[in-house]
Amino acid sequence: MTIITSVKNLRLKFPGETEMLFRDLSLSFRSGEKVLLLGTSGCGKSTLLQVLSGLVPNAIDIPMKCDEIQIPDRWGFVFQDPDTQFCMPFVDEELAFVLENLQVPREEMPSRIRSLLEEVGLELDDIHTPIQHLSGGMKQRLAIASVLALKPDVVFLDEPTAFIDEKGTEQIWETVKRVWKDKTLIIVEHKIEKILDFADRLIVFTPGGEVLADGDASTVFSHHKEKIKDYGIWYPGAWDEYKRIPTVGNKTELRNTMKLKNFKGYRNKENKIVVDDIMVHSGEWITIMGENGAGKSSLMLALMQLIKTSGNYYLNDVHVKKTKDIFQQVYLVFQNPEYQFLTHSVYDEITYGLQNHQKEGVKEILTSLELTNKMNQHPYNLSVGQKRRLSVATAFLQKPSILLLDEPTFGQDSVNTFKLLEWLERERQKGTIILMVTHDRHITEQFATRLWEVQNGEIVTDHLLNHTCKEEEGFLDEFIV
Repeated sequence: MTIITSVKNLRLKFPGETEMLFRDLSLSFRSGEKVLLLGTSGCGKSTLLQVLSGLVPNAIDIPMKCDEIQIPDRWGFVFQDPDTQFCMPFVDEELAFVLENLQVPREEMPSRIRSLLEEVGLELDDIHTPIQHLSGGMKQRLAIASVLALKPDVVFLDEPTAFIDEKGTEQIWETVKRVWKDKTLIIVEHKIEKILDFADRLIVFTPGGEVLADGDASTVFSHHKEKIKDYGIWYPGAWDEYKRIPTVGNKTELRNTMKLKNFKGYRNKENKIVVDDIMVHSGEWITIMGENGAGKSSLMLALMQLIKTSGNYYLNDVHVKKTKDIFQQVYLVFQNPEYQFLTHSVYDEITYGLQNHQKEGVKEILTSLELTNKMNQHPYNLSVGQKRRLSVATAFLQKPSILLLDEPTFGQDSVNTFKLLEWLERERQKGTIILMVTHDRHITEQFATRLWEVQNGEIVTDHLLNHTCKEEEGFLDEFIV
């Protein structure tokens, strides 16, 4: 097979960083190969995809040098954050924009658009739907559909299922395997279980951006598992081997309560979420699960009063009617961390709005979440996993009564996933109410005290969890489609 993309002696360093991300890195990829890149968050996997596609430095200005580079003639790129690649405001217009550039006749476009949406499982009553009305998972499906339309020879996939539920993840990879079975795929993915059987080559990077291993999955994991585990890179069975730090017990004073009754959230006058009658107490960790577009993120926005609401919403017996009623009591970590960044450095971001006496825990959090060496870097220059950790770190320091988290572990390696969850567990033990949207059933099994399942804009299941039911094999299957 011929070499279709390659780089020789790549040297790259982000502005403001003291260490080089890549030092004399050389890699080549053959036509038709399916290559999975593994490594810790921030080791350079996404940056390497951008270099191989020519986005760096042609579109993204990052200083780099190399002796040789071969960029494929026809390529497509699915980004971690789908919003970064949309050009048009509506779903049909986004795909029509691609087809127009491919000189597809106008009369053929409607059927081609519907076919593309069907292939990625994006079901819409009206294809002329504003993209911003889609959930994160639905946006990711649209991004994949737009790349499908390009018919590329090489596809760069940067965590394409990050925002997608279990059923959708399987569907996306089935689509990828079917449609691009003869194409070259270079993939960055943390949810590796669904893709290992498809990848014929694994490249594992150290935290310093060097190649630890390069070979087939069986060889890589049999020869390098201990190093992979030490670095915190996801591997098959990582959750099964995870040893959770013992808790100190539930001796929380029930000083925080949240009550919802006939509570509704609206977007553009359309009812998106309904809560009939629910009470939440201090020390509860509630995971909110359901298919993409079910209304999970709308519930988060409604609780933050960021969308119009109606009905009864009480926080510590105070009737919540406006944002000021929850000020400094409820904190939301958005699905897209960039939505909440306000400053020009990691340190300024994490200390924004804090009094001097509140800054005592800053160093500990930055060290624990491996952000100490990024303190002077702009938040937008971090990897997606690092951005997510920064957004959660700011929440810890605010010490809210209720912490709302929308997919806080996406883009994380195993070591930082476990650290983040253990931090949250300690906050729960102090009395913080945690409401977390997630597609990861392991979090529900290992940490949650309660499970809400959302379907079609309603909480259809409110299930109290205990260690007995968690240990029953497949106990979540009835709640997760």
